[in-house]
Amino acid sequence: MAHSQQNAALAAVTESPKKTTGGLTPWRERLVKQLILDRLDETVEVCELARACALSRSHFSRAFKCSTGLSPQDWIRNQRIARAKQLIQNTDLTLTQISLECGFCDQAHFCHIFTRSEGINPFAWRCRVARARPLRSTYTAQLHAQ
Repeated sequence: MAHSQQNAALAAVTESPKKTTGGLTPWRERLVKQLILDRLDETVEVCELARACALSRSHFSRAFKCSTGLSPQDWIRNQRIARAKQLIQNTDLTLTQISLECGFCDQAHFCHIFTRSEGINPFAWRCRVARARPLRSTYTAQLHAQ
């Protein structure tokens, strides 16, 4: 009994870590991410991205997920939300304009995806950001005055 426990412990220690294989090559990953970011306001089909990498759609999708941890559509969605947050925070564009600028088909779809992602709707998020901004400016001014 002790001998088998000892062998099991030894096997666990000497077991080599498994290499992650099957992902995109670094140049393909950079290419695809740049293609997505350049066309964030458009519909980007996974088959187009796969074609750019000279891979089948299914192989590309598996490799992309292996490399990024997200499916291509989830990665695109996250990038669109990140861009929307930048636009909400740094511009006075309406939410409809932002939704179209970020590649959402309409404001309702944008609000639904944003709320699911952030746990708050984009209008409330904009209000929260706007309230926080003057506080930071006042606080920073007070620090510089001291």
